[in-house]
Amino acid sequence: MKTEYENITPDRGSSFKVLHWRSHEDRFFWHQHPEYEIVYIHKGSGKRHIGQHLSHFEEGELMFIGPNVPHLNFGYGANYEHEEIVVQLRDTFLGESFLQSPELQDINRLFELSKKGLNFYGETRQEVANLMLTLPQLSHFERLIQLLIILQKLATSKEYNLLKINGISYEHSHREEARIRQIYGYVEQHYQREIDVQTVADLANLTVPSFCRYFKKITQMTFTDFVNEYRIKQASKLLVQNQSVTDACYSSGFNNLSHFTKTFKAVTGKTPREYKKANDLL
Repeated sequence: MKTEYENITPDRGSSFKVLHWRSHEDRFFWHQHPEYEIVYIHKGSGKRHIGQHLSHFEEGELMFIGPNVPHLNFGYGANYEHEEIVVQLRDTFLGESFLQSPELQDINRLFELSKKGLNFYGETRQEVANLMLTLPQLSHFERLIQLLIILQKLATSKEYNLLKINGISYEHSHREEARIRQIYGYVEQHYQREIDVQTVADLANLTVPSFCRYFKKITQMTFTDFVNEYRIKQASKLLVQNQSVTDACYSSGFNNLSHFTKTFKAVTGKTPREYKKANDLL
């Protein structure tokens, strides 16, 4: 798999782009673009993969991602109820020397920090989340004013974590990025059949024990748990599409209905039948 280049154009009559997604995605879109990106996850949870950073994101997450950092689309593999608001902009969206203005020193620093990936929390996250939610309904002029307010709140906040963990710069992690993408791709292509850890370890050029330690360090979960969670995400989509529990079980790679039910509840908090019934009522 290669990193795809995403061509982004501002909204008509605007100098930046606002997106409002209300569904999960089946497409694995590992991509990059020269735009900065503010992402607010209003509903849903899933895997966050930005550069070499890989973790789990939850509802309410607020991130600021710098330009040309490869990342996975947040809706991919997310649970069925997924909603996010995204702002995409260049650092020259208001002119080549815009960020050099003395009034914008804090925002200029924010843009530089975002190249490492920022995850906001606390009051900052709540205040900015409320502003992000109203962006899609505003006029272009009002959007611009509100975006500047959002940027100022983020720029003056100390409530953030860097997503580039362990002090490893992205420039020195291409090998790790390629390795984890290869593992992702293998699971994506083979989840419906039995997955042999030895085969995956060979793909990563590691022994099985080394691979297991490596994967746990990178993802904070075992490879078995990762595969099971991926299969449950696929099964949940099938249940929503009106497939039976039995069909969803075997079509997503499980070969035992009891184990499937137990794993499904551990991941989603509901049994497959409860999950199917809840979504039938929507």
